[in-house]
Amino acid sequence: MKSIAPEWHAPKSVKTLVSTRQGGVSMNPFDSLNLGTHVGDHVEDVLANRAIFSTGLPTEPLWLEQTHSTIVSTPSSRAKNTVGKIFADAAVTNIPNEVLVIMTADCLPVLLTNSQGTAVGAAHAGWRGLCAGVLENTVTELLNLSDDKNPENLMAWLGPAIGPEEFEVGQDVVLAFQESGHVVSENSFKSIENKPGKFLANIYQLARGRLDACGVKMISGGQYCTVKQQEQFFSYRRDGQTGRFASAIWMSP
Repeated sequence: MKSIAPEWHAPKSVKTLVSTRQGGVSMNPFDSLNLGTHVGDHVEDVLANRAIFSTGLPTEPLWLEQTHSTIVSTPSSRAKNTVGKIFADAAVTNIPNEVLVIMTADCLPVLLTNSQGTAVGAAHAGWRGLCAGVLENTVTELLNLSDDKNPENLMAWLGPAIGPEEFEVGQDVVLAFQESGHVVSENSFKSIENKPGKFLANIYQLARGRLDACGVKMISGGQYCTVKQQEQFFSYRRDGQTGRFASAIWMSP
């Protein structure tokens, strides 16, 4: 399996694993390391891919049922879960070797840790969840698990997502952010020439703005484009029917 490593200054106890689309068993259009069971791929192939992804991990990852919500799964909510499936779009933990994982194919995966390496988080930030507050909720829950309640001592890494030259959106998306009660920087949306009502959205910039407003200042990543980097990443915007790659984070004891 081919993976990429986040470039950030996380504590040594914090471990990550970010997959690409390469190194699995799925056939076209899910070739080859598709980790999503909900995209139309053969279930046995997805399970084989998940086994490949999990090789070397301390425990089986906590696979979320992602619905573009702002729900954050916490250790206490998981302890009370009698359903089995975890319906959430973010997760936090202060339990060593508990592996949090987010699946994406254009949406933004965000990994977080406190400076002590005693609590980590992962969030799925599509534009809907991002606009509605999934990052704010994740930061809040991460601080709840931390002795240090200062958000300036949190670190965030923005993983592979659709780039600012490819994310075309309509006026409805621009208005949703403008009416969300949060400041939207001028370079978050760029009007497209000869396409009235169409804009290029910078999801990385939008996420940085939300994190900064929460007090998170140490923000890394944001240099990928899932649409352009076809050999490395799945992209729903580019291909329609396609797979999902994963971004995982955990703490060693």
